[in-house]
Amino acid sequence: MNDLTVSNKVDAAIMESVLLGGDLSKLTPEQRVSYYRHVCESVGLNPLTKPFDYMTLNGRLTLYAKKDATDQLRNINKVSIDDVDIVENETQFLVKVKGHDATGRTDVEIGVVSKKDMQGNLGNVQMKAVTKAKRRLTLSLCGLGWLDETEVETIRDAKLVNVQPDTGEIVDAHAVENISQETGEVVRPVELLDTMSDKAVTMAAQKWNISKPEAAKELGKRRLGKMSVSDFVDWLNDPQAGNDAQ
Repeated sequence: MNDLTVSNKVDAAIMESVLLGGDLSKLTPEQRVSYYRHVCESVGLNPLTKPFDYMTLNGRLTLYAKKDATDQLRNINKVSIDDVDIVENETQFLVKVKGHDATGRTDVEIGVVSKKDMQGNLGNVQMKAVTKAKRRLTLSLCGLGWLDETEVETIRDAKLVNVQPDTGEIVDAHAVENISQETGEVVRPVELLDTMSDKAVTMAAQKWNISKPEAAKELGKRRLGKMSVSDFVDWLNDPQAGNDAQ
């Protein structure tokens, strides 16, 4: 048996492991980049927007869907939201959304967020729960089993992994988890944004079509503190967020 035959059998075994078990850690960096691109192309997503990121779950390296993925999928598959039902109790917001796609297929999904999330800002918690439900509905209607990033942060055993998109190299295979000294809960490594920083003010000014001083004044009224970049973008995109700034 020559080396080429052995290599082909090894590659076939690796691909079988990925397809059946979903473990991308068995791939070489080059194979990982190729697999990522093929996944994007298979569902019509632009890989340059980095619609997926990596995590380890149950000992396997796998992909999860980010905001860009669900936004593009909603547009590609013409996913429409038909109804949003928001229920608030003492500890959380539970949002149920109904929707359909271009084929007329319908589905229902929910999103649940604790009131302790988003620095306890109940308006932002409610918006996050709605966003979570809409993203889950989109993935379900598209027949895709990926986790959305709003779900990943609630799974204790899920660990974010930094993989270089251009090379496929795993930078940190053991995504560090920080433990809150106050609550004992896992605090995941998330890029936080000071909502009064120049970056946030610039984003708000562009979104609301006002000057940066005016945007800074409006953001100051809301006292948002620090948020993840994705949460801040979601907040900016919500029509209610900019009503007073128009």
